[in-house]
Order: sequence, then C-alpha cells, then structure tokens
Amino acid sequence: MTKDPKQFYKISEVAEIIGENTSLLRYWETQFEQLQPLKTKGGARKYTLNDLELVKQIHMLTKEKGLTLAGVKEVLNKTTKIPSKNNKALVINKLQTIKSYLLALKSELDD
Repeated sequence: MTKDPKQFYKISEVAEIIGENTSLLRYWETQFEQLQPLKTKGGARKYTLNDLELVKQIHMLTKEKGLTLAGVKEVLNKTTKIPSKNNKALVINKLQTIKSYLLALKSELDD
C-alpha cells in the first residue's frame, strides 16, 4: 500500500525538497501570482501539493532551463490559461483545498 502524499507542506519542507532557501520561496510569492500558499492565523505558510508542483516548475525553469523571472511568468501565463468552461472546476478544486485545510485546522483545535 502506498502512502498518500501530505496534504500540506511547511515552507521549510518545500525549500528542502527543491534545495533552496525559504527566502527564495517568499520572494517567488511576490513575483508569481499563481503561487499563493494558504497562511495560518500566525502567518505560517501551508503549501498544497499543487503549490509544491508549481514551485518545482518555477525552480526547473529558473535553475535548470535558465529562464529569467519574466520568461517564467510568460511560460506560466501561457500554460495556466484555461478555457472558461474549466474555470468552474478550478474554483471547485481550490475550494476543496481550502475546505480540507479548514477541516484539518479544526481537528487540530479540537484536540
């Protein structure tokens, strides 16, 4: 039986996965509108699996392919443009992610 991936990752875990500093991840949040991890009341970032995949893509494009941030933005804007009929699915997916986060947070508070 395979272990399910984590639902949320701390910024330090994401940084370790890609081999970079947490400060770079915080900087990328200011540069890429697509990268907006959830934040706890205390300000701790909670990266979803989708956020992690986006970070990996940004890392690959900047560090391995040598693209500038402007070049990465262009690539991301081209690849994230989705026909309007799929916008509903994206909204539902994001809301499900938020719901999962809130349920996990509620569970922690109930303990």
